[in-house]
Amino acid sequence: MSATLAILTVGVVPVDAVMPLLTEHIDEQQITQISLLGKMDPQDVYEDYAIEPGERPVHALLNNGEVAQVSRKKIERDLQAVISVIDKQNYDVILLMSTEHFIGLSARNAILLEPQRIIPPLVSSIVDGHQVGVIVPLAGLIPGQEEKWQILEHAPYYEVACTLHGSDSELLAAGRALIAKGADVLMLDCLGYHQKHRDLLQKALDVPVLLSNVLVARLASELLL
Repeated sequence: MSATLAILTVGVVPVDAVMPLLTEHIDEQQITQISLLGKMDPQDVYEDYAIEPGERPVHALLNNGEVAQVSRKKIERDLQAVISVIDKQNYDVILLMSTEHFIGLSARNAILLEPQRIIPPLVSSIVDGHQVGVIVPLAGLIPGQEEKWQILEHAPYYEVACTLHGSDSELLAAGRALIAKGADVLMLDCLGYHQKHRDLLQKALDVPVLLSNVLVARLASELLL
């Protein structure tokens, strides 16, 4: 029997960029994509996932192109509900495509891959003491990033470059600013960044560039052998 994979996302996440990595070992027909908020009416999202007082929000891309700030607790609750359903459908791997930190998610039967658990220690082992510069699409993501990258020997530097409405020049400017601060490895840590963005930075700036969604997709593909 062929291996099966469920890709679970919070909002709208195009998976075209990582699909070639996944289909090296699995037929595309064996891959199912499920989005918690991606098909919802944006107004319903704002009402059903309103942020509670004092809560650090989750940022999610909606189907109208807006980036919504939604309740972390409610997203965690409903992600686990979806995982519990998927887990009974004989999937071998459930890949959570999100760079957010969620608590308490689990699967009994399938292997649940959470980038937040995998990527920081993996990147730490790769960079081995080098100074990392992290590029994110929204300034509001930086507090979560600072918590995420505490594992690194040197605290990263941060710059913002939006992939939705930004340009190549904005991305290059962010990369140059990080290098000027002392970064010698760049990290694109958002599912909206693709290999074309990594290739652009590497060619123009001549520094190693890591792409979080590619790292986790490669790991998932190895589990599908």
